Formats: sequence, structure tokens, C-alpha cells
Amino acid sequence: MAISDTTNKNKGKVLTYHEYPKEPVVVDNLSSKFMKQAKFVPLKIEENTLWIAMADPSDFTTIDALKMAYGLSIQAVEGREDDILESIERLYGMGRQSIETIIEEAGKGVYEISTGGEEDANYLRDLASEAPIIRLVNRLILNAVEMRASDIHFEPFEDEFKVRYRIDGILHEIESPPPRLQSAIISRAKIMAKLDIAERRLPQDGRIKLKVLDKEIDFRVSTIPTIFGESLVMRILDRESLILDLDKIGFPRELLPEYLRLIGQPYGMILVTGPTGSGKTSTLYTTLNKINSSENKIITLEDPVEYQLKGINQIHVNAKIGLTFASGLRSIVRQDPDVILVGEIRDRETAEIAVQSALTGHLLFSTLHTNDAPGAITRLLDMGVENFLLSSTLLGILAQRLVRMICRRCRKPYEPEERLIRSMNLDPEERRNTTFYIGEGCEECRNTGFRGRTAIFEYLPVDDEIRKEIIQSSGTDKLRDVAVRKGMVTLRRDGWNKVRQGITTIQEVLRVTLEQ
Repeated sequence: MAISDTTNKNKGKVLTYHEYPKEPVVVDNLSSKFMKQAKFVPLKIEENTLWIAMADPSDFTTIDALKMAYGLSIQAVEGREDDILESIERLYGMGRQSIETIIEEAGKGVYEISTGGEEDANYLRDLASEAPIIRLVNRLILNAVEMRASDIHFEPFEDEFKVRYRIDGILHEIESPPPRLQSAIISRAKIMAKLDIAERRLPQDGRIKLKVLDKEIDFRVSTIPTIFGESLVMRILDRESLILDLDKIGFPRELLPEYLRLIGQPYGMILVTGPTGSGKTSTLYTTLNKINSSENKIITLEDPVEYQLKGINQIHVNAKIGLTFASGLRSIVRQDPDVILVGEIRDRETAEIAVQSALTGHLLFSTLHTNDAPGAITRLLDMGVENFLLSSTLLGILAQRLVRMICRRCRKPYEPEERLIRSMNLDPEERRNTTFYIGEGCEECRNTGFRGRTAIFEYLPVDDEIRKEIIQSSGTDKLRDVAVRKGMVTLRRDGWNKVRQGITTIQEVLRVTLEQ
């Protein structure tokens, strides 16, 4: 193969740091000095071919030298210079800048501090300002963004300090720093979020805005005191990762026309339900983006504002100064809005004001933490909302969950266990005509078999029959029976549809849904 073909074949692909090898690739007499000068690192040797990551894949002088020295074909893939140099140091060097060696470097001269007494704020600030600690925290953040994590967890325990990434909804433990670095790392994150590093007895919240991988990313930082020190979580809010397309978030195509008709109504209340982390905010943002126009004034009341939406007035709830959902909603209706989004209905006062707002000519969206769509009606009635008011204002309820998608690169057919199939209560004919898939695990999905997530939905339209049940204050079971009889597709059923399409697995659907 010509050298020009070698580099052109991989043009456009830039390796991320976690794609570099964990162990050194042994190539006889290849010095780390030469690798540093030429800015390349070996990735693997496969079928008489040496794969390398290069800062400049068009450096044919280096490629020719390697080819002549080792008699191998050379496949060059582009990598960032910093990542290449760090990999050389981690795999072949001594004074290294990888996470492992940054940890080692950071530990020199840093001693464990008792978490039981008052710590000197200046001393903590000095620790957190040391270059190795700064590099360590920056590397942890960079790796999290590269691995598409939604959260970084820093968790202190009696004899260890854990760092975990939440990727596709599942926590993954990574190499953790020693406990003696706990105070310095937590203090560094708090300084970045402009929090009080001397206050370790009370929860604190803050935000960080960083440029990572040429993208501006917001980080929401939360700390809480535990018996072994402060636990800190960074929520990663990447504006570019927000998908504002109903098709792409997993919305069933057969349901789309009905939902578009629903959100086109001039007034009424539409609810999205599900537990924390089920994608409710993304669905509501996507919905608002669909109806956002110069003719509509849209105001949101959120806790907190996760993503900024162009052309929409967004308000951040602040209970400390008296700006709650209830008080904010009272003020919003005097701003002459057409559409209102209330981040969450948490209490009777907010519920009653929301219903009144929907009655007085506003289209109102909100969320509730319930297990399914019919449960939202019962929850509002339990909060004290009058049944006749609820039946007059409620237009529809959408329940949702997030399931991991099978990695498309390593997907293969398989036969699931009989007990899993029985749990889905399937029709025998459906089972016979279905090919089940699973991910084997590959580099692209980090050997998990999954890459990315999609939503499964349950939609309950509030028609005359459902309104009668609301007037009678019927329970969740009765409401569900009526809705299913009228054709409501349950969460588990929509999950099954995505299993049949080869998008996800039965195990994933069972993991996020209750038996119904």
C-alpha cells in the first residue's frame, strides 16, 4: 500500500484520549525520545501493520523511517499532540503527565488532613492551586467529556476516594486518586465553581463554564457534607449534545401527529412524567423548540436552567430570595405569555396556580415525578387539585424513560433467556418474528455493548372518557385500565417495539419499567 493511501484512509478521524492503549506496544529499539520528537505513539501491531497515532499524519519522513526500520506497513491516525505526548510519557516515559502519574506527582508533599476539624482555608487554597492538582482535575474533566459522561462523581469513603463517571445513565468507576488528595481535589473544583472552600458543613451549589475540546460547556456543581468529607458532583451540560428533534430522541412516529396536534392547542396543561434522569427536560425543550416562533411568547421557570434556548425567556428559581415555582408562576402570568413551562409541580400551591394559568388562556407544560402517565392524575388529585378543574385543563400526559442503545458497530443476533421473554408478556407470534440483538463490546462502546440512549414513551390523551374518570377521582389502576382499553401504548410496550427494531435489549426495557 502506498504511504499516501495509508494516511488518506484515516484522514478526518482524530483519536480521543481513552482510545490510546493501556499498555505499551512493544517495538524493539524504538526510543521514547524519537517518539517525542516526531510526535507519534504506537497503537497496535496487527497483521504485519504498525498502527500509530501522529500529530501530523502527513509526516512521511517519520513514516518512511519506521517502515524501513521494522519492515512493517504503517497506518497513521491523527491524534492531538498533548494526548500523544501524555501517552508516550504514560507508556514509555518516567516523568509523566497521565492521570496515573499526575496523581503520583500531586501526592508529593501533600498529606492527609483530618476531616473532623476546621481546616485552614488558605492552606486548602494553596493545595488546590498546585499545578499537578490543576492538571489532574482538568484531565478528569476532559476524559469525562470525551467519554460522553453526563456527571462526574467525587465521593469520599472511609479508606478510599472514588471518582465515577455516569455514562448512558450507568455509573462507571475510573482510576481513583488516593484519599490524601481528597481535600485538594474537592477544593480545586469548588474554587472553579466560585464556592466557599472554608464552608464544609453545608451543601453548596455553583456553576463552571469551560472550553473543552473546542466546545463551551457548562458544569453544574453540587456539594454535600458526608461523614468522611464533602461529596461533589459535576453535571456536564453540553449545549451541542442537546438534540432538539422529536424523531431523534426516540418519539414513536405513529404518535407524532397526535402529539403535534396536542402542543398546537391554544391553552391547557400538558405534563411529562418520570423519575430524575429520564429525559423529561430534553423532551420539553424539544417541544418548546417545535412551537417557538415570533408569534409566541414563551417563558420558562426552571430549577436550574440547564440549557439556554434562543428566543425563550428563561427564569432560574431561587428559593433563598423567595423566587419559588409558585411565586414565579404568579409573576409570569402578568408578563402576557402564550406558553409557560414550569420545571416541576412539587406542591399544592404550584399545582393550583398551574391549573388556574391553564384555565385563563395559557398553554402550560410541566413535569411530575410519577411512575407512569395515569399516576400523574392521581398525584395531582392527592395534592388537592379539584377534580373538576383538572378535568377541564389537562390535555395529555407523556411518561418516559431512557434506555441504552445497542452499539451499532458490535451488534450481533442472540437468543435471550426464556425468563426475560416471559417477563415481557409477549404474544407467541411476535416472539417468533423477532430477531433479538446484543452488543458484543468493542473499542467504540468501551466494551459495554451500548452506545448512546433513546427514550421510550407512554402517552395518555385526556378525552371525554378519561375526564369522567377524573371527575370520579378514580385511582391509577382504573385510569390505566381505561387508557389501555382505548389503545394507550405503555412504556414497556414501546420498549418492546424498540427491541423489535434492534435498538435496545429486553434487559434494558425491564431495567427501567415496572411490571404493568
